[in-house]
Amino acid sequence: MKIGIDVGGTFTDFFLVKDGEAPRIHKTLSTPEDPSIAVIAGLNDLAGMMEPAMSPEDFAGALETIVHGTTVTTNATLTRNGAKSALLTTKGLRDALEMRRGIREEQYNNRYTNVVPLVERYLRVGVEGRLDRNGKEIEALNPDDIRDAIELFKKEKVEAISICFMNAFANPEHEQAAAEIVRKELPDAYLTVSTDLLPSIRFYERISTTALNSYVGPILSHYLGQLKNRLKDIGFGGVLMIMQSNGGVMSPEIAEKKPAQTLLSGPAGGPGAGLIYANAHNQNKCLTVDMGGTSFEASMAVDSPIMVNDGDIDRHRIALPMLGIHTIGAGGGSVGWIDDGGLLRMGPESAGADPGPACYQKGGVKPATTDANLVLGYLNPGFFAGGKIELDMDAARAAIDEHIAKPLGMSIEEAAAGMYRIACNNMAQGVREITIKRGFDPREFPMIVAGGAGPLHSCLICNELEIPFQIVPRESSILCAVGMLMGDLKHDFVRTFVSPLRAVDWDKLKAVFAEMSAEGGEMLTEEGIAPEEQEFHLKFDCRYQKQYHEVSFVVPTEAVENNDSDAISEAFKAEHNRLYGYSLEEEASPIEIINVRVQAVGETDKPVLQTDERVDADPSAAKKEERSVYIPETQEFETVPIYDGHKLSYGHRIPGPAMIEEVTTAIFVSSSFDCIVDKLGSFVLYAKGQEDLIEATLEGAA
Repeated sequence: MKIGIDVGGTFTDFFLVKDGEAPRIHKTLSTPEDPSIAVIAGLNDLAGMMEPAMSPEDFAGALETIVHGTTVTTNATLTRNGAKSALLTTKGLRDALEMRRGIREEQYNNRYTNVVPLVERYLRVGVEGRLDRNGKEIEALNPDDIRDAIELFKKEKVEAISICFMNAFANPEHEQAAAEIVRKELPDAYLTVSTDLLPSIRFYERISTTALNSYVGPILSHYLGQLKNRLKDIGFGGVLMIMQSNGGVMSPEIAEKKPAQTLLSGPAGGPGAGLIYANAHNQNKCLTVDMGGTSFEASMAVDSPIMVNDGDIDRHRIALPMLGIHTIGAGGGSVGWIDDGGLLRMGPESAGADPGPACYQKGGVKPATTDANLVLGYLNPGFFAGGKIELDMDAARAAIDEHIAKPLGMSIEEAAAGMYRIACNNMAQGVREITIKRGFDPREFPMIVAGGAGPLHSCLICNELEIPFQIVPRESSILCAVGMLMGDLKHDFVRTFVSPLRAVDWDKLKAVFAEMSAEGGEMLTEEGIAPEEQEFHLKFDCRYQKQYHEVSFVVPTEAVENNDSDAISEAFKAEHNRLYGYSLEEEASPIEIINVRVQAVGETDKPVLQTDERVDADPSAAKKEERSVYIPETQEFETVPIYDGHKLSYGHRIPGPAMIEEVTTAIFVSSSFDCIVDKLGSFVLYAKGQEDLIEATLEGAA
């Protein structure tokens, strides 16, 4: 047995696979005060769901692998609940965390305040010692400055320390010498050395990433310690892996050394899993959207999930490879409110799991998206989470009435419809951020819909973006947990290698590639991956000389092996043209290499998704009842059929409008769409009139 576990802000998701059996899906409310409590509670629940039921100890002992995605580091950053941190840097540069790149994020907002650094200024200490851009020592490192700083850190009870010196990427000796002193004097402090984590050019990106790593390091180490102890207590003796922001997995020991690589750990399983369901329909690309209780994530894949080399976590720059996931505060718990201009807004504040939306009956009084969905008929108050949570319609109506309807002078139903529409518009804008702004047309991509709340909103999102084709996997409510079992072991490495492409020292370049590959191979070997199962993928960051930003692109390893600068040049131009719509002649604008990147990949065994036998198209045997539901296209309530999703199988066709209910999610098929069930049990929604696509689904999917 293998299990993927995704700890979210509201729910913790479980995806259990066992050879020869249908996978099991489970959700339990998260426990933000200690996420490992919900993990163990969910495992105990699953033990009782087995046939025959198992004791928690026998169940845990039978688990071969747990792949775990966590939002612990993300939440620590967002809530400013990380470790008390200090920074050692080059003298005169301690304010780099505040100066950043010298660009105000909102250029025309004179009231826009700078982000507060993760390290307070008095704990950022400058140290004498300087290297030039080639790594040559200009001024010797002053150990006394380091020891004086350590005395300050001891006095202030610092928990984590970052070391980041100017130009250390070219020569790590000063940083390593400082680290040796810190380890000796403060052995219990969490330490991050920039050249161990990110030995690349661009000082602000490096210092910010290093500070982030130290800030969340003790938090993740503490959590993983709790988790491992709790798993040991219930008898788990298998392999525990942690999801990375790049869509791969790694051992807990590596995660504790590089915790910044888990800052997108939670949603990182989604894009890869989404592509699997798209591949079943002969599609090599897709959009994946995931709406849970707290947030909405959007990502895209073309052959493989789109990666970026840097991003922002709550406005703090992190320059580590990660999936290009755009997150906004739009979930089932997103709170509706009226702004100073009298306009209705949704989120980013979330009611979370506790107290939750008003309808949860746990003390919440603010109206949330889930409350609106209940009033609009999309949720069955007696069947939420399979009946485990009974929703209070009166509480939902009262909250919407008091906070939205009365202030805006409208009915409760009109207010709920407005909340629903604004939430969907917010999510559509999130999809535009990862498509149109990157040069892609969302209409050309099938949308994979995930999250417990996603399928209730996807039709309106697709109408807004003119997307005619969406897939709601049978496992949509826990899609990220599915993706965690589909991930390979991955480790990313980067080295700055500044050189004109046409004058590159090929022997030196090959040596850098070999060095990074050897480091990655060693890590994969430690994780049990045989050398013949290891792969190494190469990327360059290049630019036209005097450009400000680089373009990252895949480089065939044979191009380096054969000293083929023409092939590298063409690959760079193709990507530059895709991103910016033009490329230049090299005679006038020579190409310059800035960074070399290597990803070491170790393939893991992956579960095989089961297929169903085809049945007649008539779904009437799965019909449960009829219910009045709000139809966005007509802005009216209509009585529509309600189907039991667990009784629907391959070949069943459901014309919209209709509702499909499962234990962990509900699917709204609006009047613009029809639904058909494919071989994998996924609910495939097509814009009405797409009969050719429906037949293709029946004949060719999976």
